[in-house]
Amino acid sequence: MPAQIRFSDVDQFGHVNNSVYFSLYDLAKTTYVKEVLSGRMKWNEVGIVVANINANFMSPIFFMDNVNIETATVELGNKSFILMQRAVDAESGVVKCECRTVMVVYDLKTQTPMQMPDEYKQAICEYEGRTLGELAKKS
Repeated sequence: MPAQIRFSDVDQFGHVNNSVYFSLYDLAKTTYVKEVLSGRMKWNEVGIVVANINANFMSPIFFMDNVNIETATVELGNKSFILMQRAVDAESGVVKCECRTVMVVYDLKTQTPMQMPDEYKQAICEYEGRTLGELAKKS
């Protein structure tokens, strides 16, 4: 997904502030979930929440840079899945930042984590072009 860098994203050092990356990743996560689970999600019953998020910053992004956010599921568990995301310079292919996020499937009625429906797992596998065995949590 192409990232749109705004004037307000740039800090006094001339590069995108580290906190902005999480907003860019959040937009890409939303797009990813909508694409992958389109028509399957019962948004009034089931949510997907962030349980943990970590980023490694390799190289700054500047205002005029064209950046894409790449998003992929790399691991599926019973109640959670792990997304890996990268901010990549669209021209050079240089990875500017990597982010690992643990997402939890959440029952909105009980306000507790829930088992991920098999149809969600199947949709993720199809989208990623991988089998459930390839994405299964490596405990």
